[in-house]
Amino acid sequence: MQTLKSPIRADITTLPNYIGGEWVDDRDAEALPVLNPATGEAVAMVPLSGPEMVNRAARAAHEAFESWRSVPPIERARYMFPLRDLLLKHGEELARLVTTEHGKVLSDARGSVQRAIENVEVAAGIPTLMMGYGLENGAGRDIDEDAARRPLGVFACIAPFNFPLMVPFWFMPYAIATGNTFIIKPSEQVPLSQRLVFEMMEEIGLPPGVVNLVNGGRDTADALLDHPLVKGVSFVGSTPVARHIYARAAANGKRVQASGGAKNVIVVMPDAVMDKVIPNVINSAFGSSGQRCLAGSIIIPVGEAHGPVREALVASMDRIKVGNGLDPDVVMGPVISAAARDRILGAIRGGVSEGAELLVGGQPADVAGHEGGFFVQPTLFDGVRPGMKLATEEIFGPVLSMMPVATLDEAIRVIDESPYGNAASIFTESGGWAREFQMRVDVGNIGVNIGVAAPMAYFPFGGARQSFFGTQHGQGRDAVDFFTDRRVVIRRWFGGDRADARGHW
Repeated sequence: MQTLKSPIRADITTLPNYIGGEWVDDRDAEALPVLNPATGEAVAMVPLSGPEMVNRAARAAHEAFESWRSVPPIERARYMFPLRDLLLKHGEELARLVTTEHGKVLSDARGSVQRAIENVEVAAGIPTLMMGYGLENGAGRDIDEDAARRPLGVFACIAPFNFPLMVPFWFMPYAIATGNTFIIKPSEQVPLSQRLVFEMMEEIGLPPGVVNLVNGGRDTADALLDHPLVKGVSFVGSTPVARHIYARAAANGKRVQASGGAKNVIVVMPDAVMDKVIPNVINSAFGSSGQRCLAGSIIIPVGEAHGPVREALVASMDRIKVGNGLDPDVVMGPVISAAARDRILGAIRGGVSEGAELLVGGQPADVAGHEGGFFVQPTLFDGVRPGMKLATEEIFGPVLSMMPVATLDEAIRVIDESPYGNAASIFTESGGWAREFQMRVDVGNIGVNIGVAAPMAYFPFGGARQSFFGTQHGQGRDAVDFFTDRRVVIRRWFGGDRADARGHW
């Protein structure tokens, strides 16, 4: 449970669920405080709704499915246009909510709103994306064969805390545009922005039950994984939880796409343009306080790049201002919770004890006027070696570990020996080095002179090894594949004389 700086105010309300087109209070559920990470103060209460609410949402979604699936794809797609308009209209309000509940700076929050909008825009093209294919005489003479996509039923999203607005939009627009119905369970730490999203969903006039919102924790998630009416589950979070969700949902016969943790590497070659490298590395490692699944957590300078990279990073990190993400001068906000702060500081102490050289940071950050916030100094280690926990375990915070090596082969070996495979980037002006890197590293998202290799909405958000469990990823055509199945029809006709050329029998 979250630790409160002060008692909960009487005017703090408990958030409702949204089920079957109605806002539903769960008065019987235990409620937890939603804390602003910059202040440590409660801004709302969130119910930990259990199996009863999940069952109610699943049944509402199931009842809505039969009529929703029959709505022509072009008409379903038209709901995306007013949704996009509302997201644009309320974009700044949504971004400020994301900053309030998560802590990331406003520029990061605004970027996440834009990424959500882009997924709605792609889903608006569902009549094209959902097209099937066919072949005359495909099964023999006078026997035609076609394959058409069809929706499957109720799907659910178990969302993470680090992108409370954006990640559900990797899935939800595609699910409903293809004719399915949907249930979102936000992280109990960050439910505020999804409340506003569902007010928009209500405003655009979707039929009751097409989209549903159930707040809660692990028991809520497990109820979704076990419910017989839920056909598939989308998840983003840590690897242990992703593995649990994949195993439990699959055991219940569901489709699963479960994105896990990461230990993303940035390789800097000797020919890299250093004044371009450093801002990209700073943004990758410390943007969103290192709480991105694409955050760079290991930097590998190759050969003579080590000295310049070290010197430039130390100088740049001294200029990172830590504070409330709503402050326009702040570069890095708090981490999500007191527990996260303490875990990150523990990992830093572990790195020191293992013999890594602490260059910058390593302590809680003091922010005047925000003594109850969960702040950590941006931290840089050098001399990190393979096998150290700094090199192998996901920290998910503002900690960057430097591992100098002599060759590109050594750098690639570090990436391949990691259990994770979310992302890796290389900074170089050599096309040969870049091509060798992208051909050999076993990760889902690769950046060349890009610090955060985040795919656009019309490309899948990749992941490999322990960073992803499933076959189809979120976004784009992968999402359409995940939310539909192909029905094959083979046709021929018997009996009667053929029509003549004029259409007469």
